Amino acid sequence: MKETQWPIFWRDPRMPFLELRVVREGRKVCYAPHSHTQWSLGAITEGCSTFVYRDTQQQVSAGTLVMMNPNWVHACNPIDQHPWAYLMLYVDTKWLTQLRHEAGLLATPQWQDISTSVITDPKWYAGYCQLADCLLDTDSALLDKQVAVIEYLTALLCELADNQMPLVAAAPENMQELADYIAAHADEEISLDGLCERSGYSPGHLVRAFRQHFGLTPHAYLINCRIQLGQQALKQGLPIAETALQAGFADQPHFQRTFKKLLAATPRQYQQSLVNQQIQGAERK
Repeated sequence: MKETQWPIFWRDPRMPFLELRVVREGRKVCYAPHSHTQWSLGAITEGCSTFVYRDTQQQVSAGTLVMMNPNWVHACNPIDQHPWAYLMLYVDTKWLTQLRHEAGLLATPQWQDISTSVITDPKWYAGYCQLADCLLDTDSALLDKQVAVIEYLTALLCELADNQMPLVAAAPENMQELADYIAAHADEEISLDGLCERSGYSPGHLVRAFRQHFGLTPHAYLINCRIQLGQQALKQGLPIAETALQAGFADQPHFQRTFKKLLAATPRQYQQSLVNQQIQGAERK
């Protein structure tokens, strides 16, 4: 793979609530449907792609911002080998909730989903690209980066709050409890029979209802949760083989295949963040 096709992951331990992914050549970057625990905000910087979000699908092109609520299933993929490049910012949900609360956008510090999923206003796109440049700039001071993040996200969230539309209904309490159980025990073996026993649903009804509310079957949801566990472990520097077992996978190859399928990057690429690469490069000099 050419170097321009490698994804770049920017992370800074001094700003643990943020992660930025940079893809400059995305024609072979394909995602299976998945979700994140973070709120995600992306910019298409070149070309176009399909954007699948819950039960909708549309084409998005350069100059467009896309955003995804925590745990909402989505996927972006190239169109017929057309050029495609993008930036994707992942923001910790708890941190963002507090920011919205302090800005007077939430009555209590409890997360509320955002209805907007696509923005085409050039002002917000340009501001996003400036923010990404600031984060990636090795000469920018920590304070500059922190202020840039706070200012941009606060302004954007205020704008979004004025344009909120009705959202899909929340999952029933018993179904949400089932999803929470899967997430809490993702590193363990979970059977459909066990889930049926916990919920009182028949297998067929459980699978249909779960997919309706969460966009994935219970098994796909479990695998997605395991990949999220793997991401956390990799960011903490855990070896890939150990991460695979800790996240509930039978072996490292299975973990690596699944990780790349859902996140369009290998575990090693994800673990090797841009900041780490810069530190190691400086040490070699």
